[in-house]
Amino acid sequence: MARLQTQASYQDRLARVTDFLYEHLEDDLSFDRLAEIACLSSYHWSRIYTAMRGETIAATVRRLRLQRAADRLANGDLDIALIATRAGYGSTDTFARAFRDMFGQAPAAYRAAGSHAVFRAASAAANAHGFPVSIDTLAPQRCAGIDHVGSYMQIDQAMGRLFAELAARGRLPAQPAMTGVYFDDPDNVPETELRSRACLPLDDELAIEAPMVETMLRGGLYARLNYTGPYADMRGAYRWLLATWLPASGYEPAEAPILEAYLNDPREVPQSELRTDILLPIERAS
Repeated sequence: MARLQTQASYQDRLARVTDFLYEHLEDDLSFDRLAEIACLSSYHWSRIYTAMRGETIAATVRRLRLQRAADRLANGDLDIALIATRAGYGSTDTFARAFRDMFGQAPAAYRAAGSHAVFRAASAAANAHGFPVSIDTLAPQRCAGIDHVGSYMQIDQAMGRLFAELAARGRLPAQPAMTGVYFDDPDNVPETELRSRACLPLDDELAIEAPMVETMLRGGLYARLNYTGPYADMRGAYRWLLATWLPASGYEPAEAPILEAYLNDPREVPQSELRTDILLPIERAS
């Protein structure tokens, strides 16, 4: 029990660091300040973070800043120089090199021709068969969840908290199958009010206690769109699935939220190789 409590304490400290990063991602970040938030020695805390989170704190900051930059490029018209500044880069050239390393394209090329643009073109052409969609029947699945309110691009903040809660109880699977549940339409709900939930399926009767939320994922028919690419581009995939594929499919949306099943880890693969199943709950049209 003491060992689990100690592990829970470390996980909680690092979760506080992650929360601080999201709140101050565009500020100057002091490693000494992060050590204070973690309540750990300034000599050792960053090595503890790397050992427990699988990437250095510098890599986490860089990844989160560039993901936010990609979202702005794919889904807005903010000037690239300003995006670079907000991502913490002193010049557009330095930003472009870092962005290309992570996303495989320069910022301007990504804005013009990233995967979001491919889905946008398919939607404009009313091409309902441009991307593979399968119809699958899924069993109901009991999950532990952590709620998140705010940008969908930041749901991994809730995922980190969920990992910490399960790890503290010694119940974190060796290969956790993460699922995101998305309750609101980001085109109609302010970003600060978007509701989502990070979920992890459980195979046993583990008691699910606060701040975790017991969640039963709906069983039944789903349209599965296999998406490969940056999370920032997925809004275009959603629009194609809902506006182009669905009306031509012979199905109607069911009364349940869309799910995302994450098939690999952004800490381990390039953004262009991230794989996600977008799962739209459906029923046969009457």
